[in-house]
Amino acid sequence: MIARIVILLVLVLLLPQLYFDRRKLRRRKMWQRLLRWLPTVAMMVLTVALAMERDFVPHEMTVMNIYLMLLGLIFAPKAIYVLCSLAGRFVRKIRHSRYNWGNLVGFFLAFFIVFVVLYGSFVGVRRLNVNRLEIALKDLPEAFDGYRIVLFSDAHVGSFTGWRQSLLQRDIDSINAQQADAIFFVGDLQNQRPEELYPVQEMLRSLRATDGVFSVLGNHDYSDYIDDDPAIKIANEREMVSRQRQFGWKLLLNEHLTLEKQGARLVVAGVENDQTRKQMKKRNDLAKALEGVRDDDCIILLQHDPVAWQQTEWIQPQVSLTLSGHTHGGQVSLFGLRATQLSKNYDYGLYREGDRQLYVTCGIGGVLPLRFGISPEIAVITLKVKR
Repeated sequence: MIARIVILLVLVLLLPQLYFDRRKLRRRKMWQRLLRWLPTVAMMVLTVALAMERDFVPHEMTVMNIYLMLLGLIFAPKAIYVLCSLAGRFVRKIRHSRYNWGNLVGFFLAFFIVFVVLYGSFVGVRRLNVNRLEIALKDLPEAFDGYRIVLFSDAHVGSFTGWRQSLLQRDIDSINAQQADAIFFVGDLQNQRPEELYPVQEMLRSLRATDGVFSVLGNHDYSDYIDDDPAIKIANEREMVSRQRQFGWKLLLNEHLTLEKQGARLVVAGVENDQTRKQMKKRNDLAKALEGVRDDDCIILLQHDPVAWQQTEWIQPQVSLTLSGHTHGGQVSLFGLRATQLSKNYDYGLYREGDRQLYVTCGIGGVLPLRFGISPEIAVITLKVKR
């Protein structure tokens, strides 16, 4: 993860310190200036070390969490302050004013970043939104009118360590408390290795619904984020599949299952993740997942990444409802604005195109345990016949 943005991080660390050294410290003694440089140098060394990590994130997340906390509480606010100060100096020269208002703006923005990091890391992650909604489907059989589904996604259980493990237990208990007809999980159970599941496997095994738990794999559930021997990567992927099935979950790998009620049918199909990065394999196969499905069947599709919904080959009139996750809703939302809205057309909520509908949940976790303005979510969906 760090390797992808290492140049940006080095600039964030280096340039503000150069600014302060030139503007604030140049009259200080050399040993005092060097002393002020020590935290920045230490952080740069840690940045380079993390960038050299073979995997997407280190196996032990404690160092990564400390690094990100320092970045969010000290170095990122300092960088924002410097940018505002520089902008203020430019405006002051143009307007020939005496005061640099950028310093004041920078101070408040830096304080706000510190607030977001602290609140998001220790308060925002503790909140849970049980989002209840009704979705009407025109081809839903009458027997399934009122059918209740609990949807959750992006558990990233490797990030639920220490005191956060109790939050995962709370989420599991909340899902079971809904007494749903079915539970759907739409991917990213781990960060990068199946051993992350070991400490919490009894929690995951305890999920209960009348018709069971249905799941698909997300991008993190494969081995694309680790740099290891191919045989180990294959073994990890097989273990992820095996573990979910040991939990009693009905993992759908480009396949479907049929629910029957009072002689009526409801098809639940699931596809493997639609990998969008060039270096990752493309595993999804909707045609295979829908083999044997009747023309008059009502189909609910589980697909981790909602980007697949907008691709031409995925426009299937048969699929009435697609359920996805992946985006985390950006994990930070300010006045309803989310960073994921810039890169994805469908990043959170319910979307409709004709009779086709998509619901994207913001999930319950993330590799980075931080939430601000968009709480972890389980969605309780009641299906209704469209009149």
